Amino acid sequence: MNQFYKKYHPYISPNDPCPPIKTKVYSTPPNLYMGFQPPHLPQFPPMEALKAGTLWKAFYDPYYGPKEKREGDT
Repeated sequence: MNQFYKKYHPYISPNDPCPPIKTKVYSTPPNLYMGFQPPHLPQFPPMEALKAGTLWKAFYDPYYGPKEKREGDT
């Protein structure tokens, strides 16, 4: 699993009528792990930056739904 994805195990009540979700996963943005923005970070070209939503490649974090395949997953 990618370092930007975290998981936790919520409390499951014995009286809950719904089937439990035993493990929940959430995404954290890459800027949480960078204390400051170092100089000379690689940048996207302008049109690609508009599609990515950020100018800097280090801050790019594509969202994948829980059922979608991520790049690099088999």
